[in-house]
Amino acid sequence: MLSLLLTSQGYSVGAADSGDAALLRLQEARDSLPEVVLTDLQMPGLAGIELACQIRAVCGSQTMLLAMSGSEPGGEVQSAFDGFLAKPFSMDALQEAIAGRAATSTGGAILEDVTVLDQTVYGKLAGSMRPERIGQLYALCLDDARRRIAAMQLAASGGDDDAYRKEAHAIKGGCGMVGACELQRLATSMETRGLDATNHVATLDEFLLGCERLERMLVAREVDLRKNATPDLRGDSTHE
Repeated sequence: MLSLLLTSQGYSVGAADSGDAALLRLQEARDSLPEVVLTDLQMPGLAGIELACQIRAVCGSQTMLLAMSGSEPGGEVQSAFDGFLAKPFSMDALQEAIAGRAATSTGGAILEDVTVLDQTVYGKLAGSMRPERIGQLYALCLDDARRRIAAMQLAASGGDDDAYRKEAHAIKGGCGMVGACELQRLATSMETRGLDATNHVATLDEFLLGCERLERMLVAREVDLRKNATPDLRGDSTHE
């Protein structure tokens, strides 16, 4: 989703699925190093301070190094990066960090109401992306959320509270990026409560219903976008 959002804003984006893969790409592209590297702090394999030091060794100081995480890191970790973004964060916060105007973002506030979709976030995306591109973005978000809900159901059946919370945490971040308020709120609750909750099955079912509500709203919004993007060629035949 980050790649789609950044590309829609005019950035040239390359993605890697791990710190080790990213470092290998950087080593192979020494003549065309990126201006910015954005990395999660918690990943399997190379991550955190060790990853930051190795990227610095390849890229030097000419590449801005930004970290993101759902939890606040210690001062030693933050000092290894040029900036830190607390998830979920807005595209405005990310662009400010890239531009160097904000070294640290506190992230967006967790929405406590039951609004399905943040209209401000959707409006900004609609102003910078084609309708089909917006559909692709939200479809990606919903597919990822449903896949993670299935993983949470599996974790619940095995009593794996840690895996359950990690999947909820990932859903919270993805939904927050695109303004899916209701799903973000539910994922936040699931992460906080974990498997200690007495009725997590009902919560998972509620989340899937929330996905359906968001889909219906998005279909209606996409119809409106396409209608507004189509020029009216009928003309006006009224005469005085």
